[in-house]
Amino acid sequence: MRWAERVRRNAVGIAEPVWCASLGDEATSSQAESMLTFVCGVKFARTCPLSTNLLIRQATPADVPSIHALLRPYVAQRLLLDRTEAELIELTRHGFVAVADDHCIGFAAIEIYSAKLAELQCLAVRHDHQGTGIGQKLVQACIDRARDLNVMEILAISSSEHFLNSCGFDFSLPDQKKALFYQLRPRHP
Repeated sequence: MRWAERVRRNAVGIAEPVWCASLGDEATSSQAESMLTFVCGVKFARTCPLSTNLLIRQATPADVPSIHALLRPYVAQRLLLDRTEAELIELTRHGFVAVADDHCIGFAAIEIYSAKLAELQCLAVRHDHQGTGIGQKLVQACIDRARDLNVMEILAISSSEHFLNSCGFDFSLPDQKKALFYQLRPRHP
């Protein structure tokens, strides 16, 4: 196994050192997981595909067909709202994609409502890549973008409360009232 320090730009363009490991072309996924467990202390809850080319980057309008295909199964399960192409194009302005081996495997966006409030939207990671930290990286990219824009608070509406708690979200802000909703029309026709 060979280690190399490289520099990459994070979601907001700041250069960061990154340690990369190369196990060689002959290494299997289980060998890679074992080595990562040994070196990083990472415990894999289940076998998941490891990609040597994972990249979290700013989404672009050209990514919309891939993003739409990624979201489609979650919309069908009623876990996410359906989005039009125009809505997804708008979300790419402050959206991020996770790309592995030239395939979109994750997406999240932050919609800025005002200097006080933004909303985390459309968080999705392809099923076979869940549990690998990609969702947390996407959420962090959105948080970093909101922080750079000096937004005060981020809200997230989700059925994955445990995951969002692990990213630092809570049900209410300290000493604040709770958000309540009134539904004017069905979410899914």
